[in-house]
Amino acid sequence: MRNEEEPNKEGQEDQSQAKALMQKIQQLGQSQVAQAPDSNIHILPIIGQIEGHVQLPPKNKTTKYEHLIPQIIAIEQNPKIEGLIVLLNTVGGDVEAGLAISEMIASLSKPSVSIVLGGGHSIGVPIAVATDYSYIVETATMTIHPVRMNGLVIGVPQTFEYMEKMQERVLDFVTSHSNIEEEKLKDLMFAKGNLTRDIGTNVIGDDAVKYGLINEVGGVSHAMKKLKEMIDSNKDQQSEGSMIQ
Repeated sequence: MRNEEEPNKEGQEDQSQAKALMQKIQQLGQSQVAQAPDSNIHILPIIGQIEGHVQLPPKNKTTKYEHLIPQIIAIEQNPKIEGLIVLLNTVGGDVEAGLAISEMIASLSKPSVSIVLGGGHSIGVPIAVATDYSYIVETATMTIHPVRMNGLVIGVPQTFEYMEKMQERVLDFVTSHSNIEEEKLKDLMFAKGNLTRDIGTNVIGDDAVKYGLINEVGGVSHAMKKLKEMIDSNKDQQSEGSMIQ
C-alpha cells in the first residue's frame, strides 16, 4: 500500500508545481520572478484607479483602499521596516478614500518618499505630497482639477456646499504638505483652456517642481538614496534621544 501511495503523492506534487508555474506565466509573463533580498524598505504601489466605497467594474485596473489600510498599519507596526517608498501611477478615483490613504501615509512615524511615475492625477496629488519627500520623473504628469460628482445628484444648495467643503479639504491637505501656495494651486485647479473637456491644468515633471508641488525631479535610484539618508538621520536622532535620557 505504501509503495502505491508514494507515486500518487509525487504525482500530486508535480501537478501542483506545474499549476503554480502556469499561474506565474499567466500573471507575470515569465516563470521566474526576481526576488528582492530582505530589506528595511517597503514598496507600496498605487496604480490604476483608487477604489473607495463603490466597487468598480472588473476590467478597471484598481487599487482598493481597504487593501492599503492594513498594509500601512503593518508598516507602522513592523520594526524591521524602517522606511516607505510609494510608487504612484494613478488616474485618481474616490476622493475620501484617497484622502484617507494620504492622511495615513502622512501620519507614519517612519520616513517616506513618493515617486510619481507616468501619472499622479486628481486625488493622486494629495497622496504624492503626503510623504516626507516627493519625486517625479521627467515625463510624468499630474492633472489638477476640481472635485466633481457622478451619478444622481440632488440639485440643492447643500450639495454644492458639501462639494465646496470637500474641495477645501483637498486644498488644505496639498498646501500643508507641499511648498505650493494656495492661490497658485487654485489658479491651476480652475484654469480654462488647458484641458479639452474640463477645467484644470496638466502639470509635467519640471513644472510640478517649479510650482512647489513636488520636491524634486528624479526616479527610483534618487528616491532610494534619499530614503536611506532619512533612515540614517532618523536612527541618529533616536540614539541621541536615548543618550539624553
